[in-house]
Amino acid sequence: MTPMTTLTRLRLPSPRTATRATRRRAPVWLGTVPFGILVLITLFARLIVPFDPERVAGPSNLAPDATYLFGTDATGMDVFSRTIAATQINLLMAFLVTIFATAIGLIIGLIVGMNEATTGVVGIAGRGVNRFIDLTDAVPPLIVGVVVVGLFGPSVISLSIALSVILLPNQVRLTRAEVLKVRSDAYVDAAAMAGLRPWRIMLRHVLPNSARPAVENSSNIFGVSIIVSASLGFLGVGLNPPTPEWGVMISSGVSDVMLGGWWTTLFPALALCIAVASAAGVTGVLTRLTRGPAAAR
Repeated sequence: MTPMTTLTRLRLPSPRTATRATRRRAPVWLGTVPFGILVLITLFARLIVPFDPERVAGPSNLAPDATYLFGTDATGMDVFSRTIAATQINLLMAFLVTIFATAIGLIIGLIVGMNEATTGVVGIAGRGVNRFIDLTDAVPPLIVGVVVVGLFGPSVISLSIALSVILLPNQVRLTRAEVLKVRSDAYVDAAAMAGLRPWRIMLRHVLPNSARPAVENSSNIFGVSIIVSASLGFLGVGLNPPTPEWGVMISSGVSDVMLGGWWTTLFPALALCIAVASAAGVTGVLTRLTRGPAAAR
């Protein structure tokens, strides 16, 4: 056997190694496919539903059958149509909350992390914002949601604002902690010595290298916002009936369960669980994409 043959054999991956690599990549698809299906349902919800989700479709409290796949509720509205339409509303709010909380959290965390150690008004303001963010842990999230909805009224925009206020501090903390590490790196000092303005250093050098934790956490923000919005709807401070929303549907179907109408609560609850689980799966995907192969081990 020649040395060249030995070297060639050492370079060729064995079938067992390739199989293990394929298995490591499999969870990525398991995490993205359910979420992609939910996105498609969100985009085409009004084309999927067989009945108007806000109008009476048939007799009340019908069990699931070929015509009414998920049955009807106490008012005669089709549960399948309402569950699909609620997917569009709940996921739309979750997308808005994720974008708002992540974008604003990155900006605030960047400013606070870069300036809280400085002197003067900017440093005092940065430290004050940091202390205020810490104080928000003492306020129950649902209380904040109830107050914001009470001030602005129940709508998709007001609920998105309320949820963004609730979940914003998490993104601020993650960004600030990363900025505190990045700002002491050599390339940041080199940029300052080169005469770049502070805002340019923040946007060009610090922000791109500090955004990873907040981006990875954005899928968690997505899942938590779905849970909190459904909780507000269950408590009666969410969207007004007959607007289809998972929390409202679960709340209104509790009394039907006592009378045997299990389907009015089961299907929206399952949709809620699937949405949260798919968001959790995306968290692993984002972690692998941002941290590279080491995160897959």
